[in-house]
Amino acid sequence: MRAWRAYIVASHMLEYRLHRELQEGHGISHADYEILVRLSEQPGHQMRMSQLAVDVASSKSRVSHQVARMEAAGLLRRIGCPSDGRGVFAVLTEKGFDQLKQAAPTHVEGVRRHFVDLLSREEQEVLARVFDRVITHLHGDGD
Repeated sequence: MRAWRAYIVASHMLEYRLHRELQEGHGISHADYEILVRLSEQPGHQMRMSQLAVDVASSKSRVSHQVARMEAAGLLRRIGCPSDGRGVFAVLTEKGFDQLKQAAPTHVEGVRRHFVDLLSREEQEVLARVFDRVITHLHGDGD
């Protein structure tokens, strides 16, 4: 129970701190930053909305609302899939890529200061294995 409760509190506190640092420093949310990162890592800086939702561990409808807000801000745009009339791609714009480049040092520094530097190399490896196992389980049948 102690491990579970510590995880819940620490993960919420870490998420809040990273969000606040990005919001105060760059005017974007942590969730926006994660979408910008995912798009920046893809060929053509684009990916299907359905895959984007999976990659950021969110629902399709939540990602759709978030993408609409980011599109209104000029950070990305949506285009139809040429091979599937129902599919939609999110595409990183130049403004979005610039925003990502400005915010990345803040985020990296925050992750390092509030998480990575607090753990030994061995602890980092153990946590990576544990959470890889949890992710694999939850992507499976979840039972």
